[in-house]
Amino acid sequence: MDPETTTINLPENAYKELKEGEEYSPIMDRAKTYPEVTPWSVGWGLVMSVLFSAAAAYSGLKIGQVFEAAIPIAILAVGLSTAFRRQNSLGQNVIIQSIGACSGVIVAGAIFTIPALYILDLPASFYQVFFASVLGGCLGILFMIPFRKYFVKDMHGKLPFPEATATTEILLAGEKGGKQAGVLVVSGLIGGVFDFIFSAFGWWSEVVTTRMFAWGHALADRTKMVFKLDVSAMVFGLGYIVGLKYSAIIAAGSFLSWFVLIPLFYEVGQGLVAPLGATATKLVADMSAEEIFRAYVRQIGIGGIAMAGIVGIIRSSKIIAGAFKLAYTEIFHRHGMDGKSVSRTQTDIKMMFNVLLILLTALAIFVFFYAGVVFNLVHAIVGLLIVVVVSFLFTTVAANATAIVGTNPVSGMTLMTLILSSFVLVQVGLSGTSGMVSALIIGGVVCTALSVAGGFITDLKIGYWLGSTPKKQESWKFLGVLLSAATVGGVILILNQTYGFKGEGAMVAPQANAMAAVIQPLMSNTPAPWMLYAVGAIIALILTLVKIPPLAFALGMYIPQELNTPLLLGGIVSWWVTTRTSDEKLNNARFSRGTLIASGFIAGGALFGVFYAFLRFLDQFTQIGVSTWMNTAWAESASGEISGLIAFAALVGYAIWDTMKANEE
Repeated sequence: MDPETTTINLPENAYKELKEGEEYSPIMDRAKTYPEVTPWSVGWGLVMSVLFSAAAAYSGLKIGQVFEAAIPIAILAVGLSTAFRRQNSLGQNVIIQSIGACSGVIVAGAIFTIPALYILDLPASFYQVFFASVLGGCLGILFMIPFRKYFVKDMHGKLPFPEATATTEILLAGEKGGKQAGVLVVSGLIGGVFDFIFSAFGWWSEVVTTRMFAWGHALADRTKMVFKLDVSAMVFGLGYIVGLKYSAIIAAGSFLSWFVLIPLFYEVGQGLVAPLGATATKLVADMSAEEIFRAYVRQIGIGGIAMAGIVGIIRSSKIIAGAFKLAYTEIFHRHGMDGKSVSRTQTDIKMMFNVLLILLTALAIFVFFYAGVVFNLVHAIVGLLIVVVVSFLFTTVAANATAIVGTNPVSGMTLMTLILSSFVLVQVGLSGTSGMVSALIIGGVVCTALSVAGGFITDLKIGYWLGSTPKKQESWKFLGVLLSAATVGGVILILNQTYGFKGEGAMVAPQANAMAAVIQPLMSNTPAPWMLYAVGAIIALILTLVKIPPLAFALGMYIPQELNTPLLLGGIVSWWVTTRTSDEKLNNARFSRGTLIASGFIAGGALFGVFYAFLRFLDQFTQIGVSTWMNTAWAESASGEISGLIAFAALVGYAIWDTMKANEE
């Protein structure tokens, strides 16, 4: 970073609403030109997009949570620049982060929908995953560009942008970048090796339950109450970053499912002589707690997720209405501004060029649907209209949600898209197997568009604070989308071959399972548990009335308990290490170091997980013998569970100890 042309800290009004006539001056001078798009920045951005696409796909399919790659990528970008002593690196680091961050958002769009094709035994191929991801990603970028100034500049100080704030602060930490990257690498190795040991060798159990004790086993048999904990470093790290508030809400939803609803279903159904509900094939009395969860309680969670998405859209109705007006103004009434001088930090891709790209993308989507999905002119046109209209309406909703809380409720909106598209497609004569494939591909394109839009507004806000050129961010974002789409397509194929997405030992893929559960009855006239969906919807509405985020709670109800409890522990550690003193600066320093450690756990665990999945995939064609590494008998024993609990306690202890070292810095 050049000290003569940049300042170390953001201006005082960076996070505050501007007074009338006040302007925000970014770190990099608007009147000067800085290195941004270079072989260094583009090359490293593409490397990051590949690595983190693979890692995010594994974590998302395993635990239902796609970790956000922006922060660890920013840390690595700064660390690399420091290690190689590059000058004027700030603008280049923004490009590295922007291109690399395509990984997480493209992954979310793909894994929330595409694995449902495998779950339902429908035909699926690499090109379907690839084109759905690429076209959806391009649409998300193009729809967001006209609204950059509204979200980034006009709403300055009014929207918090939590994730963008954290990433911006990391990119600013030029002098500390090497040290931060070192903490990330060490914690990444520890987290990755920790998860690799139990997943590959079975030195301890991955899931610890109260069944390891005699009293716990008896309690699970008699009342179907069981406590479960996944000892994964990756999930624990995710809980730290999510924080206590949201991890507690997620865990509360899980506890409602496992300690209230499952015992309640068993109490009501244990005396029945027929399966409870049209979709069940087994007597409740013969079910384990896990089987009751999958057959009944999970469906309540699906209803809650769908209603949470509806609530989010209703709350954002003014933004949706304003989006039409703003888009019209930007496209048709901007010609009078062309002659005016626009500063470097406010230049976008020209609106007419943006419109042309939208039209070309729409044409490509039509060709993809017609030649590779529905093979019918009318159906292809209907699919295109659904994608364009829904993506445009929900794009600003996704951006607004990301700007406010740092998370994007894309899964709930995608569920709504699937219901809408299924209903419309049935009306035009497309149902059954081909209808399910079509609806899921349409959902995949929309889901990716919304996911990319939410992530892209974060990138643009980072660039606004630091003084990057929006046009360069917008232009090179497409390349990141292309490479991330190719990577996630390959990873999904490998994971399907290695683990599969249904049955014993399969990847959890919770969102994709939810999509499959919703779409199958809509397209095949199979009885659906609508009453259970309705119960979940009512719970979401009640939560809305008492001002509890319904989406987080509903996800907790849906995701298996063992993946929610370590989130809560991570959130508790995050709260504990930041409340030990009255010194706010010290608390902030500890939180920042803890964030680095947690990010390392997440990235390391996910990357090692992908590596192990790749080894298992290769084992089908080579003599590596990966399957013989696992000590299954020990891992599944009570002793293995106790060992897992001890190992996890040591991992948590290390995280706390290393986080508290910020006191020494």
